[in-house]
Amino acid sequence: MPGPDSFLSPPPEVRLVNRFERGFDNAVATARTCYSARGIVSPEEVAGLGLSAEEAERRRERRDALARDIYRAGHHTTFQHAHFQFALSRVSRQFLWSFLHSHPFYNSEQVSQRYVPVREGEYAVPPLAGEALAVYRQAADRMQREYRELAELLAPVARGAFFRLFPARRHQPERWEKEIRKKAQEVARYLLPVATFAHLYHTVSAVTLFRYWRLAALYDTPLEQRLVVGRMVEAVLAADPEYAAVLEEPIPLEETPEHAAFASLGRGEGPAPGFREGFDRSLGGATSRLIDWPQRAEATLAEAVREVLGAGAAELSDDRALELALDPAANRYLGESLRLTTHSKLGRTLSHVHYVFRKRLSHSADSQDQRHRMTPGSRPILAAQLGEEPDVVVPRLVAEEPAVERFYHDASARTWEAMARLRRLGAPVELVHYLLPNGVAVRFTESADLLHLHHKLTLRLCYNAQEEIWQASLDEASQIRALHPRIGRWLLPPCGLRDRAGARPICPEGPRYCGVPVWRLDPAAYRRLL
Repeated sequence: MPGPDSFLSPPPEVRLVNRFERGFDNAVATARTCYSARGIVSPEEVAGLGLSAEEAERRRERRDALARDIYRAGHHTTFQHAHFQFALSRVSRQFLWSFLHSHPFYNSEQVSQRYVPVREGEYAVPPLAGEALAVYRQAADRMQREYRELAELLAPVARGAFFRLFPARRHQPERWEKEIRKKAQEVARYLLPVATFAHLYHTVSAVTLFRYWRLAALYDTPLEQRLVVGRMVEAVLAADPEYAAVLEEPIPLEETPEHAAFASLGRGEGPAPGFREGFDRSLGGATSRLIDWPQRAEATLAEAVREVLGAGAAELSDDRALELALDPAANRYLGESLRLTTHSKLGRTLSHVHYVFRKRLSHSADSQDQRHRMTPGSRPILAAQLGEEPDVVVPRLVAEEPAVERFYHDASARTWEAMARLRRLGAPVELVHYLLPNGVAVRFTESADLLHLHHKLTLRLCYNAQEEIWQASLDEASQIRALHPRIGRWLLPPCGLRDRAGARPICPEGPRYCGVPVWRLDPAAYRRLL
């Protein structure tokens, strides 16, 4: 029988599917190589393989002592060589957003709710009991039903938008019905609870796994974090038990700086009066608002380009220098499918220009936004921002039809009522928040240097990007264009860059072509519904 330290739904499945052989020995071997006059030190040498039992034991004792020493001293790059690839199933979207994808040092490939329908009952059930458990299950089941109902309600709206975009396809409507319903399903997922299960491959280095375990009790999903990360650690120790020499136990939630700071405010859960209203006013109607930038952005970038080339201002004007860095006609790297600017000498000049944005996205859209790991954001403790009233982002396709929008808001209100009832029954807010819909609003600040922001905007200005993150990217590109026109003019989707670079085909999406020759449009004319 599951207890208070486990979920009532089937437990998360964690499998270690790939790893470095002798990863711990490798970490110590890399450390010793730094000071080796005779060349590379091998993991086998560190472990004393092929030596007498007595000498091998002495080697391992020295290995463990050195590992503990370099760990305590903070020389953790030695532990970054070894990586672990996990196959994870039955983990919640809330856990993925709040913990597993909230940092830059990982790689994940997860099932997409945009394209894969969610099956009945596929959600985490936290350790509740009695009436609270009944309320939770009823609400989660209802949210899944409403997800399917909303998909049906949106199908005619999506169908109309699709055939306005592709009028020639009206003659074979049955051929495109599956694609149309996927568009409706993509938007309908905003009603699903963040408790919904996902499955994925997840790869991290040893040092990242150390951090996971040390911070496993952090907001917002400490119970699930301890369960999943605990199984990841168990799997690693079963394969390479030597890592136990440096693993530290999790910091209790009550001892984390976040808990202490939140508690010191003395107002309990929820935002300060007027916080959300003030934040939203500051956006001025945008999804993403530019709030900070370098005054000399264009001049600094031009100077950096001249430094790379050893050129003077008389020889290379600011305008031409900026073109060498950003114009695909002059910089062919920008027309490549493989991102090369992070390695190229001209590309790295973009790292000197930095922009900061204030954003309001749905949990669903932000789950995609945060996957751009080099444009980091400071996401909130959800309990600090959520109040008693529904607080959701309304997708544009939903807002197209008043009856559909009423259904959406009514469904959101029922979800908030269920969460309020759970709180009155004494359920911890951590567990209540598993009922939050994907559409719940998340407010935060995000920043990026131009090098990595350029990459993100290239991908997300594509009309195939999820609509909400596309709109945020359009806001960002437009504001930079207004402020720094010689930079902003080159913030374009892939087709715009490839057309300028002379790359063919212009659209790299093949059969997923959006139907709009975006490369011919001025960015001020970008419009989309689907």
